[in-house]
Amino acid sequence: MSKSPFFSDADRALIAGAVGEAESRTSGEIVPVIVPRSSDYSVVGWKSAMAGAFLGLVGYELYVFQYAGWTGDSWLDALGISVFLVLGIVSSLLASTFVEGYERLLIGRAAMDAAVHQRAMKAFVDHEVFSTRDRTGIVLLVSLFEHRVEVFGDSGINEIVKPEDWAEVVSQIIMGIKAKDATGGLVKGIEACGSLLEHAGVHIKVDDTDELSNQPRFEE
Repeated sequence: MSKSPFFSDADRALIAGAVGEAESRTSGEIVPVIVPRSSDYSVVGWKSAMAGAFLGLVGYELYVFQYAGWTGDSWLDALGISVFLVLGIVSSLLASTFVEGYERLLIGRAAMDAAVHQRAMKAFVDHEVFSTRDRTGIVLLVSLFEHRVEVFGDSGINEIVKPEDWAEVVSQIIMGIKAKDATGGLVKGIEACGSLLEHAGVHIKVDDTDELSNQPRFEE
């Protein structure tokens, strides 16, 4: 199982311990999956170039108005336009590469939501979360770049727990990440998940076994 530069061995042990404790009260099988990002977002390149070109043209117009007046040959200066376009595009591309907030702005909320959802479904299949006896597996996907958490439950969970019921679980994890304590957020989110499943009626059975590893999964 791969490691993550964001989580130490002690962090992994805390998360695994929280999973074990939560699962001691319910037949749900909780699988935390942490990914640096859910997609490469190919749209960033062209969106960044378009934004840079627009800013370059705006910058050129401001330059003309400031230094050349409202009329004059500066509007026909192809070299000047080219320089501002190149500067705008290069600056935007560099910003989208090194400034995550700007990259997220270019991607947009809807695209990130869709990508995180798709990644959660992929994790569900890749880690065989569907293989539990009573279909009670749950993926807790944490996508760090997008600042998103997705809960993806199997059919045995979805029959009992409504999508909106996961709000507290998601909130606990996100609050931890915002507070620079991703491990603490995950532990609290997993505890909330265990309590939710217990109160919803996903009861542990006499012959219950630990069907899936409690260790968090770290993906590239």
